[in-house]
Amino acid sequence: MIEAVQPELNGGRYRAKAIAGDQVEVTADIFRDGTQSLAAMLRLEDPSGAISEAPMRLVDNDRWSGSFSPVRIGRWRYTIEAWTDRFATWRRDLATKAAAGQVTELDLEEGVLLIEQRLPSLSKEARPPLERALTEMRAGGSAGSVASLRIAAALDTEMAEVMARNPDRTGSTTYPTLELTVDRERARSGAWYEFFPRSTGPEGEHGTFATAARHLETVAAMGFDVVYLPPIHPIGETHRKGRNNSVTAEPGDVGSPWAIGNHFGGHRSVDPNLGTLDDFDSFVGAGAQLGLEIALDFAIQCSPDHPWVAEHPEWFHHRPDGSIMHAENPPKKYEDIYPINFDTPDREGLWQELKGVVEFWISHGVTIFRVDNPHTKSFAFWEWLIDEVQTERPDVIFLSEAFTRPKVMRLLAKLGFTQSYTYFTWRNHKEELTDYLIELTRTDMVHYFRPNFFTNTQDILTEYLQTGGPSAFKIRLVLASLLSPSYGIYSGFEFYENLPLREGSEEYLNSEKYELRHRDWTKEDGTLIPYIRRINQVRRQNPALGLLTNLRFHETHNNSVLAFSKTEAGYEPILVLIDLDSVEQQEAIITLEHWIQAGTSGYRVHELISGTTHEWSAGNNKVLLDPRIEPVRIYRVEV
Repeated sequence: MIEAVQPELNGGRYRAKAIAGDQVEVTADIFRDGTQSLAAMLRLEDPSGAISEAPMRLVDNDRWSGSFSPVRIGRWRYTIEAWTDRFATWRRDLATKAAAGQVTELDLEEGVLLIEQRLPSLSKEARPPLERALTEMRAGGSAGSVASLRIAAALDTEMAEVMARNPDRTGSTTYPTLELTVDRERARSGAWYEFFPRSTGPEGEHGTFATAARHLETVAAMGFDVVYLPPIHPIGETHRKGRNNSVTAEPGDVGSPWAIGNHFGGHRSVDPNLGTLDDFDSFVGAGAQLGLEIALDFAIQCSPDHPWVAEHPEWFHHRPDGSIMHAENPPKKYEDIYPINFDTPDREGLWQELKGVVEFWISHGVTIFRVDNPHTKSFAFWEWLIDEVQTERPDVIFLSEAFTRPKVMRLLAKLGFTQSYTYFTWRNHKEELTDYLIELTRTDMVHYFRPNFFTNTQDILTEYLQTGGPSAFKIRLVLASLLSPSYGIYSGFEFYENLPLREGSEEYLNSEKYELRHRDWTKEDGTLIPYIRRINQVRRQNPALGLLTNLRFHETHNNSVLAFSKTEAGYEPILVLIDLDSVEQQEAIITLEHWIQAGTSGYRVHELISGTTHEWSAGNNKVLLDPRIEPVRIYRVEV
């Protein structure tokens, strides 16, 4: 019997996820009737079809474990084969009888037969230990007694190892085949930076891909890995939104990039105000030279001026009067946007066109897509699209921007989305942060849900950032970047932009979604830029921070101070203390006895922001955190 296999999602309906080079542990309950010894093996098939195996071992209570390290990205298959190990059963029983002085000739003969049955299937190089053992086991002796040398030959370790490597699997049981998506490292870890290319021009002027390319140097200098761009396509004129989401656009208003399409083209075109496709290619190339990947927004919606509206009216929702339904979330109306009807009779044509859009941008060097509101689109479509794309290009990453119900967010991850936005953006207090991170790191979500912690987005300016002052920005930055291996900020965060459209709103005043926002990235004084740079340096210099499931929380005896650590074999642990109260000074009492070596009275910690070093005792250690000075301590612990 093979049961309770992990990782296994919904009985094998969905694929688990892993990162190339990681050790993937597979566990299962394996047992049978009777007392015979068992053996089990992982059977693996890599993306090329090559077959390999990895041994499993009994842990305890019929729980078995095995592991493998997939080095190639793509779709892997794995299963478990288990069988009754007749030789191991015989050897175990023989050892018991030998200890009691009860070994008989018949006991040895049973072993001889088992060994002889295996010999023909072995290579010549593997046979000598078995042949030597057989010779000694067959040596004559007095009737009814067995000499100790013959017993020792039967229990020979080298011979047993050869038999274990070449088992008799007669009557084996094989579990149904499971699948695993193996991604590249960027699927797990990376620092994301979002900005609007159109806001990178001189003040009052529309930016271009050329001005945006110059800004990439600033982004790279801050230590980011991925640049995420909102839609770069032509923007509709019909019902174009004005500043602050006004339903009436004034002359010169640039409109919302999510109102995609006009007479210049749709999802395979770029806004002429930004430049040409060649200019975009140059922008992608400039990013690559700086070590930056470009992520594009994939928003499946159209302005009323999109070419699809005339060419494929069947792809849209029509009202009884024949008009096309615009998007709305009552009382809000989005007359500048037409949602797509995934129940269209022309499903195949729609799906193939959307796949073609993704493939078009892949051909222009884009391998990361931030998908807008995937929870409002067809689940079946996402499963098909991601599988189709990653079958040809397993390096492509899809980030799900779905701030919705938990079960829907989890399903999207199971369907194939590489990463997911999360509820972190609204988790501010110690208990809710701790509970949420335990859910992400200690449940079966670790097998398929990879979080990307964004501090803010173009849509979300939280109350905490609106009211907490500069220290709140530091606190949220450190929480996002050190709790999660993937995190992101939206441009303006580094300048402490915190003015809401109105009280109680999470919309920005003068939102960049509807107008140009000039920022002077050349001036660092009075900004968070140096701090962001240092935090990203700390991330890169300490590999433990690039992982998720190594997170551990620590008691601080203060509900306003969060303490956590991350460890990785071969590196010193990283300990983080954060004052979640962005206004008042807080005191934490921290004890780290589990890191104290026997016979030592304390240890040394290096604070990575200030560069100071402290001697801590084996008992309680007091730490003061003042948000007016520095609300965070990041320690590298000498152990």
